[in-house]
Order: sequence, then C-alpha cells, then structure tokens
Amino acid sequence: MAERDKAFVEFVETAIPSLRRTAYLMSGDWHKADDVLQETLYKLYLAWPKVQRTASPFSYARRMLVNVAYDGGRRPWRREVAIAEIPESAAVPSGDFAPGHADRDEVLEALRALAPRQRACIVLRYYEDLSVEQTAELLGCSEGTVRSQSSRGLDSLRKAIDRRRSPAL
Repeated sequence: MAERDKAFVEFVETAIPSLRRTAYLMSGDWHKADDVLQETLYKLYLAWPKVQRTASPFSYARRMLVNVAYDGGRRPWRREVAIAEIPESAAVPSGDFAPGHADRDEVLEALRALAPRQRACIVLRYYEDLSVEQTAELLGCSEGTVRSQSSRGLDSLRKAIDRRRSPAL
C-alpha cells in the first residue's frame, strides 16, 4: 500500500464515526448519511495530498461533508421520502427505553424539518460543539448569520416539539 493511501486509511478509521454521525444529523436518515459520507470520502481521497498539508484535516473533511450534504439535498432524486423504515435491530432491550427514544425521535423529526442552513448551524454548534467562529468559517458565512440561524433553528425546534406534545383540540 502506498504511503499516501496508508495515511488516508488511518485518518478515515479515526474520523469516520464522527463524520457519519454528523452526516446523519445533517440528512436525517442513516441511508442518506451513508451516501453523503461515501461521496465525501471519495472527494477527500482525491484531494488527500492537499488535505494532508492543512492544519486540520478533520475540519477540512467536516466542511466537505457539510457541502456534500447541502449539494445532495438540491438533487431531485435525493428528495424522496421513505414510507416505512426498517428497524436497525430486531433485538429488544431488557429495560424500558421507550421514553428516551420518544424524546430523541421528537428532536430528530424536528431537526429534519429545519431549513438546511439552520440544521447545519444547530448540528455544528450544539452537537459538534463548535464555536460561532468555527461554524461561520466552516459554513463560509458571517458569525452573525450563524447566530441568527442558530437562534431561529432553536426556536423552530422548540415550537415543533411543543406542537407535537400539546394535545389536539
């Protein structure tokens, strides 16, 4: 194996869990997340000599992932919505985790409903724990845009969850 390939494989082995989770939060679906991740890794491999020379290859890869997720959402064939979802596992846990899963599912459903820029800001700021400055740099926008999109996104999340929890009249 070439030295270039070896360095790339080592990087991917350490970065892939975090990149996959971010792709999931950006796309709202594990299958779409895997597609986004695969395309990102392909593009990353092509640019690997340049990426290795950067100060933070992981930040570069995360930015590529966000861009691929944005671009994928614009393609008409990516807008398909699954009618039924296949469970990840048929195993039933011994404890009752339903309340925790219900809360998580509510948040994920509300997250999927956000506009792409708001979703990116929320995921990067509150899941990836990036600063406003880092998020602005990653998304290629101003810090004020990150603040306003984060604020609007959080407000939308709160309203969506409140609507789901309030009884129908």
